[in-house]
Order: sequence, then C-alpha cells, then structure tokens
Amino acid sequence: MSTAEPAAGGAAPAAPSPAPRRRARRGAGRAAAWLPGLLLVSPSIVLIAVFVYGMIGWNTALALSDKHAPIDEGSFVGAENLIALWQEARWPAAVANAVVFTVFFVGGALLLGWLLGLLLEKGIAGEPVLRTLFLAPMAVSFIATGVVWRWLMNPAPAERATGLNALFVHLGLDFLVNDWWTAPNLGMAAMALPAVWQLSGYIMALFLAGFRGVPEELREAARVDGCSEWQVYRHVVMPQLRPVTLTAVIILGHMSLKVFDLIIAIAGKQIVADVPAVYMWTMVFDVRDPAKGAAIATYLLLAVAVFVVPYLVWTVRKERSEGR
Repeated sequence: MSTAEPAAGGAAPAAPSPAPRRRARRGAGRAAAWLPGLLLVSPSIVLIAVFVYGMIGWNTALALSDKHAPIDEGSFVGAENLIALWQEARWPAAVANAVVFTVFFVGGALLLGWLLGLLLEKGIAGEPVLRTLFLAPMAVSFIATGVVWRWLMNPAPAERATGLNALFVHLGLDFLVNDWWTAPNLGMAAMALPAVWQLSGYIMALFLAGFRGVPEELREAARVDGCSEWQVYRHVVMPQLRPVTLTAVIILGHMSLKVFDLIIAIAGKQIVADVPAVYMWTMVFDVRDPAKGAAIATYLLLAVAVFVVPYLVWTVRKERSEGR
C-alpha cells in the first residue's frame, strides 16, 4: 500500500483553514477604505509636518545654539540660552507681567462672561440684541482695541486728563484718576481690561450654551426637593458647567501667555509693559539675536503646552470612556 494513500479506516487529512484568507481580505478591505481619506488629507499632513512641527524643531535647535547674530554659524551649547535668560533683569520682569496679565484677564473674562451668560439665560427682553452687542467686540482685532483703549487709559494727570481720567474728573471722582497701565504695581491689571472687554462676549456664549444644556428636569427635581434658586444653580447647574469652564480657561490662558498685538498697540515696546512675546520680538528684530529670541519662543511654547496638553489628554480619555 502506497504511503500517499490513507490507511484503511483512517481519517482523511484536514482541509486548510480559510481563516488566514479571510483575515487577508478584511485587511485589504480596511486599507481600501481608509486609503482615499488618507490621500485627501495628506496635503494638510505634509503642511502641518513642515510648517508646525518642522518649525518647532528648527526653533528648538536654534535655541540650543550660540547663533547670537544672523551671520553666525552657530554651534550646539545645550540649555545655556534658556538658563541665561533668568540671569537677566528684564526676563523675570516680563514673566511676572505675563502672570499678572493672565490672572486678571482669565479671571475677569470668566467672571464677566458668566454674569452675562446668566443674565441672558434668564430670558430677559431683547436677548437677541444683547447677545449680538456682547459678542460684537470679538469681531474687532486686538490692534484696533488697543488703539482705542490707549486713549481711554491715557495716564495724563487730572489737569489735562483724557479718556477715563477725564470722565472721572468731570464726575468729581478725582480720587479714581490713576496711571492705568503705567502704574508700577497693577499696571498689567489695567492692561487686561481691554482684553476682558473683548473676550467676555465669547465666554458668555460658551456659558450660555452650557446653561441651556442643563436639562430642565434636573432643575425642577431640585426645586421639588426644596432647593432655593441659588441652591439649584450651586448644586445642579454649576457642576454641569465644569467642562465649559475648563474649555474657557484653556482658551483664555493660552491667549494671554502669547499676547503681543494688544500690548504693542497700547504701550509699544516699553519695559513697564514688557511681556515675553514683546521681549522675543525685540531680541529677534531689534537686537538681532536669533538664539535668544528662539529661547524665549521655546519658553512660550512650553507655557502654552502646560495649558493645552493636559486638556487634550483629558478630552481623549473622556471620548474613550463615553464610547465604551
């Protein structure tokens, strides 16, 4: 009996499993499904890779070099430029100004935006008109806002006051006349006023959407349980607004850290209103020190990343948990 023939009464050899072929077909089908989409977005991917991440890499390499003049070749010096900034008097002062501006800008815009959103959420008369008026400043550029508020916050003394100081003198409130953005301690708080005015309408829109996203059934249930209107907002509505508040803080925070045009329009390149973005501009285009300017830009990137990256991680985790 031939060895190729099965033994009498023996089992026939098993047929090859079709599972590998099915897996291969499924893989080819998935590739065919996402390939057109990948080709469609590939120009954006290339542009982002070159002009975002490529520029970040180029800036980081420049910050870690000793290219302190445009004609220098530059060689790697590590974190020398990043450390040397803290040994200058101007850089810590600029960082302190940015922190003060951020605190008053973020806090003021959040508070005013929340109050305006609460006002409109109550359904007052003329809501569409008021909503448009509150949002209108956002359509104005920071340059135009800065030009107007520079006149409003003119630090002229009472005898030749203009803007807000002239209004206070006219009303007999001379004690309110002050130096505004030129004040030595809270000058940056005054500098944040036009930014609060411009962005509070946008924050109002965010909070208004959040208010109206809270189901009315939850509020009615709290009222039935004996909660006052304040308790309804404190224990029912406000906890539902945490994602909106976090989003507003992230948006305002990263804007305040890199603010440039508003400061230039109001104060120019004066030390009293110096912030990191203005200092970076001065180093790159006035002093012509590319390495130092790149080091400042690296700090700005890290500061913005502190705000944005945790928010992105939280958003991804939230989407994954909701998708389960």
